[in-house]
Amino acid sequence: MKNQRSLFLLILFCLGIQAQDSNDVILDALNLANFENGKVHKVWLGLGDNEFGNRITVPVIILKGAEEGKVLGLTAAIHGNELNGISIIHKLIDEINPSGLKGTVVAIPGLNPLAIARNQREFMDLQDLNRLFPGKPNGNRSQQMAYQIGEKIVPLFDYHIDLHTASFGRVNSLYGRGDMSDETLAKMLRLLQPDIIVSNKGKASFGEASGLTLRAFAISKGVHSITMEYGNPQVYQSEMVKRGVEGILKVLNGFGFSDSKYDLPELGYVCSKSYWVFTQKGGYLEVLVELKQIVEKGEQIAILKNAFGEVVEQYAAPESGIVIGKSTNPVSISGSRIIHLGILQGK
Repeated sequence: MKNQRSLFLLILFCLGIQAQDSNDVILDALNLANFENGKVHKVWLGLGDNEFGNRITVPVIILKGAEEGKVLGLTAAIHGNELNGISIIHKLIDEINPSGLKGTVVAIPGLNPLAIARNQREFMDLQDLNRLFPGKPNGNRSQQMAYQIGEKIVPLFDYHIDLHTASFGRVNSLYGRGDMSDETLAKMLRLLQPDIIVSNKGKASFGEASGLTLRAFAISKGVHSITMEYGNPQVYQSEMVKRGVEGILKVLNGFGFSDSKYDLPELGYVCSKSYWVFTQKGGYLEVLVELKQIVEKGEQIAILKNAFGEVVEQYAAPESGIVIGKSTNPVSISGSRIIHLGILQGK
């Protein structure tokens, strides 16, 4: 009966009879022209099949403005344990009246549903989706998922904010990544008011980057795309969520999605590059610095003890900079992360 109802709703949708308002609808593609203006629409988008032959679906919320215009895309949880972005999207849609919107917001609160269900960062085959774009139509499981995201979702956007957090065993400041030499991206980042901005062009700064990040792929397709990092994994943090909602509303104001006035915030810390500092030995790690702390070259940042509590290594900042993120997991083998160090512009 449920399958028959879903088929009936889908037929209505194809005929243009407002079936898009039902949460039961599963679509294989999104044509924004089919959605009624001045309303919020909630549908499921199919991105492949699971082991039972059922569709792998992601939730899509479409805030279709009363007037046509540009499209702002919001994607959250391409890493399945990075959840603050989901709450940001949920609270954001309560703040926007689509009847007063010029253009469209397309928000996907959960881009990697199989990883979310498993409480893990990676896709089900333990591959990082955010290193695999553009994917492959006939590739392995994660490559096909990346391909479908790239084909069905990214082309809808004019502007794009990819919402992330730290991963397990780490914490993040609220920071953004984007090319500050690009006027549009610099404006987006300033309106979002991160504590720190890392200026780069979208290439993965660490990890097995066999392909492009979602941000770099979107940019290659002409989309104005940035990444925002909102705090810590597998939690909802009220302050991060609040700041995320406020920042995205400022972006909507600043790029003509509404008539509301806005002020361009003062520029905070901008880093010309960033990288992780790693341990050389294994043991129990104690990180001695805090998020957003300015550290000088040679300043002690961590100590490593063996199983008997004896100090086996001490770590110092290799350059002067600012602490963007840090490890919170004391258990460390050689090559474990210590801090994510940003090198301030002009330093």
